[in-house]
Amino acid sequence: MRVLVTGGSGFIGSHLCDALVARGDDVACVDNLCTGRLENIGHLIGRPGFAFTEADVSAGLDLPGPFDAVAHLASPASPPAYLRLALETLAVGSKGTENALRLAHREGARFVLASTSEVYGDPAVHPQQEDYWGNVNPIGPRSVYDEAKRFAEALTSAWRRSRGLNAGIIRIFNTYGPRMSASDGRIVTNFITQALTGRPLTMYGDGSQTRSFCYVDDLVEGILLMLDSNEPGPVNLGNPEEFTVADFARLVLEITGSRSAVERRPLPADDPTRRCPDISRARRLLGWQPRTPARQGVLRTAGWLRARPGELDGADIAGPAPYPPLAAEPGIAAPEAVPQAARLRSIA
Repeated sequence: MRVLVTGGSGFIGSHLCDALVARGDDVACVDNLCTGRLENIGHLIGRPGFAFTEADVSAGLDLPGPFDAVAHLASPASPPAYLRLALETLAVGSKGTENALRLAHREGARFVLASTSEVYGDPAVHPQQEDYWGNVNPIGPRSVYDEAKRFAEALTSAWRRSRGLNAGIIRIFNTYGPRMSASDGRIVTNFITQALTGRPLTMYGDGSQTRSFCYVDDLVEGILLMLDSNEPGPVNLGNPEEFTVADFARLVLEITGSRSAVERRPLPADDPTRRCPDISRARRLLGWQPRTPARQGVLRTAGWLRARPGELDGADIAGPAPYPPLAAEPGIAAPEAVPQAARLRSIA
């Protein structure tokens, strides 16, 4: 099978490229590198069956076929990235998705859209099922990402209904693992980077809000199953094990051996208070469920980040704080006083 992966040098896209190549598929990877990194796919470049093209899918997508499947993952995905690239995020969700759909239709290929749990907004239903329409602020600070993905879902559904395209939609919940940037800005990398460098862990709100965390290898298995199926979706892909943010901070501190403080800050606007997938549909239709325990996944991710001390020390984790800190929980204060050699802790 020959597969086109847009956003293929990104965190999830590069892992998908790995899995496709490993099972013997030919892969055409496209990325404009606005958030993707060449180092994520450097080990694949030059290998038979893998080709990389630096291009912006929002500007056009006219690659020579044949293609059997298109996995459309192109988009900034972390809050710092999509806020910095607001117009580009909206463009790739609209123009970029349309260009990928046109190519899939031209080739008679299976099309899978990587959507997001953000389409549920700050949900009033828990856990979130695919038939829930969501609670999204269409003009809030997160709307550039939320609405780009919601439009991409509508566009994909329209091509399926009106053009007969074999198209499916997955909704990805919080995913983490190696190849995430230390400056990614999401909770897993923020907490691990802060713990490894002795900085306070920034916890927004009182820590009672919940998240679920899916290890990237598990997610990629779900994407492959969706690519190989004819399911239209949407299908939630995520780990239904739910953590409070405070409990997850404690887990990271335990795994890394860090004595960092936990610093509380006010919740950002429109930040969801509860986020957890109902994966009944994925279990039933795809035979999929995650297998990697959070402790094991965090250990692997922390090990990967620890091996990059330059990136850790240079990480701009949360960007400029919108509010002053509220309070600090007991722990090691003044992390800048801790020597760097002591900050990069071993992981057991």
